[in-house]
Amino acid sequence: MKQFLLFIMMCFGFSSYAQSEFGGTKFTPIAPLNTNKVAPKKVTPATTTEAPLIKAPDLFKKPDVVLPSSSKYHIGEETKSFSMEQTNDFVNPGDRVRDKMNESVSRSLIANGLKEDDSYISKKDVDFGVIRTKSDFLIVKIRDYGAIDGDLIQANSIHDYHTTILAHSLMLGAGFDDIRVNLKDGLNYLELIALNRGRLGGNTGNFEIYDQQGKLLITNYWDNIDKGVKSKFTFIKE
Repeated sequence: MKQFLLFIMMCFGFSSYAQSEFGGTKFTPIAPLNTNKVAPKKVTPATTTEAPLIKAPDLFKKPDVVLPSSSKYHIGEETKSFSMEQTNDFVNPGDRVRDKMNESVSRSLIANGLKEDDSYISKKDVDFGVIRTKSDFLIVKIRDYGAIDGDLIQANSIHDYHTTILAHSLMLGAGFDDIRVNLKDGLNYLELIALNRGRLGGNTGNFEIYDQQGKLLITNYWDNIDKGVKSKFTFIKE
């Protein structure tokens, strides 16, 4: 009996010791893991049945040229751009003197009649317009205009791209020379070509044009034209 009581007392004492040893601190449980997290959404690329747009290059567009930026720091002078043109940076003062002397000599020769002044010579063709007529032919009267100095002309008649020479080398004098121009239906052209310059200046001439009844249609003149310059007429036979 004593042994049984002793055993009970020992068990009671051990239980009290255990409560005093481990009962001073409160037990804190670990929070359970959050298993309800939202999964990230998956982005599905949009599907399309259209073919991708391919932009063709513009073959006529000039490419953009990107030049390297030049530094703001330079040593010495800036290098000039390359050019195939030949330039002369040096002016020879003698060239100016030579040009002035040539100009002075030229004026002196012209003033003394030893050289022709061609500054006023016309190098453009002269058009005397359109003349309408029912005549079968025209008479063109031509003479020198001014001093007689050996002016020569050639007269051509043109119809349907066919040229007929009416006068090969006619020297203009003080009196009129007659040239007959036969007309065909439609357009007819007459060209009076200066073959030279006169001794006193450019080629000059005066003309009168009559129909077959002797009616004066036009009168005029050309003055100081160069060699090869043409006086042009257009005749329409109705």
